[in-house]
Amino acid sequence: MDLGEAGDSPWGDSSTKTQSQDAESSQQSQSSIKSPTGRGSRGPIRRLVAQPTKLEAADDPLGPLGPLGANASPGADAQADEPPVPPQKEQMVIRTTMPQPAQRRAGPADPHRIEDDDLERPVGLRAPPPVQAAQPSPVRATSQPSVSIEQAAKPSFYITVGDPIKVGDLTSSHIVYSVRTKTTSKGYKQPEFEVKRRYRDFLWLYNTMHGNNPGVVVPPPPEKQALNRFESNFVESRRAALEKMLNKIAAHPTLQHDPDLKLFLESESFNVDVKHKERRDPIPGESKGVLGSFGINVGGGSKFVEQDDWFHDRRVYLDALENQLKALMKSMDTMVIQRKAMAESAGEFSASLHALSTVELSPTLSGPLDALSDLQLTIRDVYDRQAQQDVLTFGITIDEYIRLIGSVKQAFSQRQKAFHSWHSAESELQKRKSAQDKLLRQGRSQQDRLNQVGAEVADAERKVHQARLLFDDMGRLMRAELDRFEREKVEDFKSSVETFLESAVEAQKELIEKWETFLMQLDAEDDETVFYRPPIYQGGDKAAGRGDTAVDRARATIDEDSD
Repeated sequence: MDLGEAGDSPWGDSSTKTQSQDAESSQQSQSSIKSPTGRGSRGPIRRLVAQPTKLEAADDPLGPLGPLGANASPGADAQADEPPVPPQKEQMVIRTTMPQPAQRRAGPADPHRIEDDDLERPVGLRAPPPVQAAQPSPVRATSQPSVSIEQAAKPSFYITVGDPIKVGDLTSSHIVYSVRTKTTSKGYKQPEFEVKRRYRDFLWLYNTMHGNNPGVVVPPPPEKQALNRFESNFVESRRAALEKMLNKIAAHPTLQHDPDLKLFLESESFNVDVKHKERRDPIPGESKGVLGSFGINVGGGSKFVEQDDWFHDRRVYLDALENQLKALMKSMDTMVIQRKAMAESAGEFSASLHALSTVELSPTLSGPLDALSDLQLTIRDVYDRQAQQDVLTFGITIDEYIRLIGSVKQAFSQRQKAFHSWHSAESELQKRKSAQDKLLRQGRSQQDRLNQVGAEVADAERKVHQARLLFDDMGRLMRAELDRFEREKVEDFKSSVETFLESAVEAQKELIEKWETFLMQLDAEDDETVFYRPPIYQGGDKAAGRGDTAVDRARATIDEDSD
């Protein structure tokens, strides 16, 4: 088929021909390519570029790359005839080879200089980088340690009781303490504040919180003392006990939300506020409390017999613990008295040694005697300090838990009253039901009276239900309180014993150091100036060279007699 003439060309047909006819015509025209003049009559230009590329790639016997070593013809047609370049495989960096400077990746500076170390090493196996010590993170250093949500939401209190000052005249004298509080609670006006309180204010707080929270073990204040209540040691021990009481109340999850605690810690006019509060809300007696607020009669009833074995065992345990702590407190008092007696004896011994050193004529003997006298004074101070530390560390903990056991027994007593109130309400309910049954048997003649008795029966049932719930809730609360009492007891006694032993060890170390120093001075026999003390001159005796000691006076007397 000759494509030289335009009429015989397959592209000369009408544009309505199908794509298959166009492909067949293009194959015939590719088999006999003529001069470029024949391409002028072809169809659209878009077919001129794409179709020869496909057919030539398929019919070329030398392959798509053409003959080896052949030069590519320039021009647009040559570029159109070339096949697309196949993708090349990405080069992988082998870690055992030395990286080139040009191949180093761009990015932030290497803080550990690992790439710089690689450049400086010889070619070969790469040694592992040195492990550096972990450095503290600046973010962690400024952030607080993570705590639970309950602990984060729980307010913290730090209360100190100090600056005891005696105020008043001879008949109304008492000690006033400064109560300083630091808290994170939002219920207070300020995070830090200070008020003045006396002992009876602490006692009011205890009694009020004990009535407001039946079943809760409220930390009690120290007991009153009629004699020697202004003595320094007693005032200091009471101050420490009151401070510990307030901090334990503020750390309790229930008592820290009591409004009376806020009144005690924050009120500037405490006495006036307490009077207004008592006038507005009278404080219920010990026999009433929460039960009285429900309209439930509280009576002693018959003797209480514990039905729960758990509470019975705890009551027996508390009685035995109280007896043991009282015996320990008695022994503690005896030991403190003995320490004070030893301190007094050491002081008397020091005075005797000093008197002997003043009459001794030989300085080689009077010097050591005087030094031993000073050493006994140091021993006296150590015994006095140790006796006071024993009271403030171990003795105050023993006394605190003796009083806490008394507070626990009061909680037991409240539970017993709740039990009697429950049974009293049940007895009252039975009476109301008997009266109701009697009226029902009489018929409908007393309908008004029957309605009234029905209302009384419903009210009695409500009281029985409330008394039963209160008794059960108080039992569950006391179980939790006794478990808390045991945990705190172990922690407090452990801390007190450790402090007691540390103070005893420090006191003995101080005594040993003083005795060793004294022995070293005695061993220096060749040095006569170790214990030498220059005489004390007064007035005109200084010009005459006369001292004021007993030895100097005795020598002056001998000189006068010789004259």
